[in-house]
Amino acid sequence: MIIIGEKINGTIPSTGVAIASRDSAFIADLAVRQSEAGADFIDVCASTAPEVEVEALKWLIDIVQSVTDVPISIDSPNPHAIKAVFTDIEKPGLINSVSLEADKTEVLFPLIADTEWQVVALLCDNNGIPQTSEQRLEIARQTIDCAVGYGIAPSRLHIDPLVISLSTDQTSMTKFIHCCQEIKSWYPEIHITSGLSNISFGLPLRKSINQSFLVLAMGAGMDSAIMDPLDRDMLATLLGTDALLENDRYCRKYTTAYRQGKIGKSKN
Repeated sequence: MIIIGEKINGTIPSTGVAIASRDSAFIADLAVRQSEAGADFIDVCASTAPEVEVEALKWLIDIVQSVTDVPISIDSPNPHAIKAVFTDIEKPGLINSVSLEADKTEVLFPLIADTEWQVVALLCDNNGIPQTSEQRLEIARQTIDCAVGYGIAPSRLHIDPLVISLSTDQTSMTKFIHCCQEIKSWYPEIHITSGLSNISFGLPLRKSINQSFLVLAMGAGMDSAIMDPLDRDMLATLLGTDALLENDRYCRKYTTAYRQGKIGKSKN
């Protein structure tokens, strides 16, 4: 399971304050702790005003790269901002994200075509998030075909079928599962990803819904997640599910995480 650490994101209030005040120690601590918790990528999202986003992203990238070797997931809704900071990143990482909205694929696919970079692809277009899984799957086919046209192998794609809050769409989970299973049947090497918290928006006990979503989605083929690796319960759920799905030989990752104090009762 590929973990994309979500904590360095300006939409999180404490992180947003740290970015605004240029608190480098706070950002460095988040990067180190996510790395130590087992993140495969450290997501970096400034979420600032457009006119200062590139400068903020460069500042964040410099800090993260100074304290960890974990690859960066560069996160912005603006493909031109991603392009502006692309050469500041020292090793191949993850673009978060492309979609069929506006010129995103035209800007970002050529940028990573001849590299080892991976990319998150959202199943939406200029009309927003489609209502049916069939419509999302058509966007998936178009996106994959476009990527392959630029020489980007399916194994470098992290397809996000997108979920709408369960409180507004009772079929949200089943649509996600349908997309996962269909896409994996086309290209088993493609990664399926998601942000874990969207499904529970507007509901009480959101963490319980998010954990349930993680288990069901992994069972359907999701093998990548944008999540908080510092959430011990969520990490334990992920590692336990991976073991149950025969992706953790002799439960070594699960038991190692327990011995290292990453899951289980906190010692603090």
